[in-house]
Amino acid sequence: MARSARAVYVISVAAELAGVHPQTLRIYERKGLVDPARTPGGSRRYSDDDIDLLRRIGELTDEGLNLAGVQRVLELEAEVRDLRAELARAESDAKRDLAEAERRGRADLVPVSQSIVLYQGRRRARA
Repeated sequence: MARSARAVYVISVAAELAGVHPQTLRIYERKGLVDPARTPGGSRRYSDDDIDLLRRIGELTDEGLNLAGVQRVLELEAEVRDLRAELARAESDAKRDLAEAERRGRADLVPVSQSIVLYQGRRRARA
């Protein structure tokens, strides 16, 4: 079954999947930890991504963090993901630029015939 960001779960199902009480989800929403989609009538709808986030929040609270700490950890995790993506783009750009520089550099090279002569001291004067 494919995971998605499509909001399909009502609050009771989302709470059951995340292993928490529906009221807990309302608290998380008030604190800004989760932002479920809303139907035109105003009912909350949770996606698979939301459920994963709710499980992560549960892990962090089980480790003893309060909701402010959870929020900070989630922000830092998102920042790390963004920085890793930026680093991957920068590495890709650098490899591309290096390959292009090497390609240009090699095009400018002209083969030269060289021979190696070992130095054997001073030349003798010819008589």
